[in-house]
Amino acid sequence: MTSSSKPPIFSLSYLQHFIKFSIVGAIGVVVNEGLLILIKSTGVYFLTAGAVAIEISILSNFVLNDVWTFRDRRSGSAAVRLVKFNVLMLAGLVLNLAILYAGVDYFGMTAEVANLVGIAAAFLLRYALSVRYAWMRIERVEEARPAPAEESPAGLQTTGS
Repeated sequence: MTSSSKPPIFSLSYLQHFIKFSIVGAIGVVVNEGLLILIKSTGVYFLTAGAVAIEISILSNFVLNDVWTFRDRRSGSAAVRLVKFNVLMLAGLVLNLAILYAGVDYFGMTAEVANLVGIAAAFLLRYALSVRYAWMRIERVEEARPAPAEESPAGLQTTGS
């Protein structure tokens, strides 16, 4: 399949990836919230705890997405995919931390509730970035070469045009 013949966005393939990404995301929510609660309970400032929790959940989500969700879309080395994914997830991290901060300082939410709101807000952004850039399948374009030889009815080989 070439890049000019990508499946439509509402195809079964995209739906399967979205469902798997959502399951991995739910696991990431548990990792994120659990770490936020744990780190915050040691007296660490909620934004610092949130940043650490988000980054660790990003790393766990990368591993799960790489081996399960987007296994069929992987190209290049795992290290390159990890760096790409982590850089792309920075947008979600910034959005999540901004909502965490605003939720706590301006809207009186607990850090745990504000964090969940931030996770939800960043979910679609993270999915779009993951599909488009982190696990973008690179199709190989074959070098221009003559078509394979065809056999004529008399059994003689001719070159394709």
